[in-house]
Amino acid sequence: MTLLLVCFVVFMLMGMPIAFVIGIAGFAYFLSQPQLPFEIAVQMTVQQSQSFAFLAVPFFIFAGNLMNVSGITSRLLSLARLLTRRMYGGTAQVSVVMSTLMGGVSGSATADAMMETRILGPEMQRIGYRKGYIVAVNCTTALITATIPPSLGFIIFGFVGEVSIGRLFAGGIIPGILMMSFLMATTSITSRYHRYDPPRPDAPKLSPKELLGNLKDSIWALLFPVLLIIGIRFGVFTPSESGAFAVIYAILIGKFVYKELTWEKFKNALVTSFKDNGAIMLIIALSGSFQWALTWVQLPVALSKFIFGITTNPQLLVIIMLVFLFITGMFVDSNVNFLLLTPIFLPMVKSLGVDPVHFGVLMATVVTLGVMTPPIGAALYSVCGIMDCKVEDYTRAAIPFFIAIMTELCLLVFFPGLVTWIPNMIFGKF
Repeated sequence: MTLLLVCFVVFMLMGMPIAFVIGIAGFAYFLSQPQLPFEIAVQMTVQQSQSFAFLAVPFFIFAGNLMNVSGITSRLLSLARLLTRRMYGGTAQVSVVMSTLMGGVSGSATADAMMETRILGPEMQRIGYRKGYIVAVNCTTALITATIPPSLGFIIFGFVGEVSIGRLFAGGIIPGILMMSFLMATTSITSRYHRYDPPRPDAPKLSPKELLGNLKDSIWALLFPVLLIIGIRFGVFTPSESGAFAVIYAILIGKFVYKELTWEKFKNALVTSFKDNGAIMLIIALSGSFQWALTWVQLPVALSKFIFGITTNPQLLVIIMLVFLFITGMFVDSNVNFLLLTPIFLPMVKSLGVDPVHFGVLMATVVTLGVMTPPIGAALYSVCGIMDCKVEDYTRAAIPFFIAIMTELCLLVFFPGLVTWIPNMIFGKF
């Protein structure tokens, strides 16, 4: 076990891409164990990519890229601007609402944070927001996409832990709306404190006619996550097939409803999806040998004994696990955390009587939060690079938003019904 963990830490500190970190560490362990045939490492790598359930990942990534170029994203932005124009910090509030609406489109926190920073960042800077605050708002609010369906984290967690992806999608709805509310309140308070973007006295009130007009224009994007859950619930398609449905849906809406999807845009979305999928699938494949090695050295058993030795209170144990996941998320890619830690923690929470859907929603939120925190957060460095912002300025401005997120997570830990109510209502009790 020592060699496995030492290789993992050393290669990661060297700045090696995370896929090769876990792949080489796993292969190195097999090479150091003469009693283990090296062929197992190769077989585990191939086996990871031979999953029908994982078909949903490339399809959803492609669907998200198609929706970004087919007019769906621009209509959601228009709706978000309409809903927030009379709020304090209105432009920053657009980011919160937009992330909630985009959760059903992109499913990726990093992609959402980068897109919104490019769209809203220059305008926010022009009207007086500081760079650190701009980056903090657009980055932390993208966390909402980790729970609003279809979340890629839910798909990976569901595949690895053999948990219903349809139930996970449904379980993320209330937590996503709750997080939107907490972050909107935080944005309002911090904007008032810094005197950012007060509402204009001449801003017209939102009329029912104007709202209905915008909803009519955005309805196809808003219906997408609803149709996903309904389709899975009534057996129209499986969770894996739902990704293919998402692609067809994006093509039909972009081409025949909004009439903005051209062949050139389709080709660009396809190329971008190949790149995104290549990075994710390489991580998934190379994690096979590493996962097998972790099981062989009985790390899950050792970690389970250690955590259960601290306390037997289910809520406290879940909080301890979430703290551990948050710390690992600060250093390790979120997809890797799902792949490596789900088999370790899920059996533990099940033995405590915790609903796996409840834990999956909590894990998706905490692990995704890692991409927004130093020292290795992918979303953090991406948005800081776009705005040419120092990480220190971002971190300072993001503290109130992190507090709001932690508060919402504590609420979900102690009131699991907030997560499980909709899945139980739609699919029946687990």
